[in-house]
Amino acid sequence: MTDTLQMLVTIAVIALATFATRFLPFMCFGSREPPAMLSVIEKNLPPMILLLLVIYCLKDVQWLAAPYGIPELFTIGIVAGLHFWKRNAMLSIFTGTALYMALVQFHVFSFF
Repeated sequence: MTDTLQMLVTIAVIALATFATRFLPFMCFGSREPPAMLSVIEKNLPPMILLLLVIYCLKDVQWLAAPYGIPELFTIGIVAGLHFWKRNAMLSIFTGTALYMALVQFHVFSFF
């Protein structure tokens, strides 16, 4: 298969999958209430995903070597405080990302 044909097939499959994931819930639940189990998943999935993201982000931190995970812990504290203060997930996520990138890029905690 040529590169162009492979790229077009890939784009078509991705577009079809995206369309299907947007269209199927309306087909399945358009005229009735979703099952109770789906409501439980809908309520609990965002915190579970965020917990998995935090665990994934901290998995490679060198806790016994400088800077001992201080940028990560500092950023987690700032994000948690900002989120509890403003209750705005987007603000917390973007501020935490920018803060962590700045701390690591400018070696703020490199004095250890």
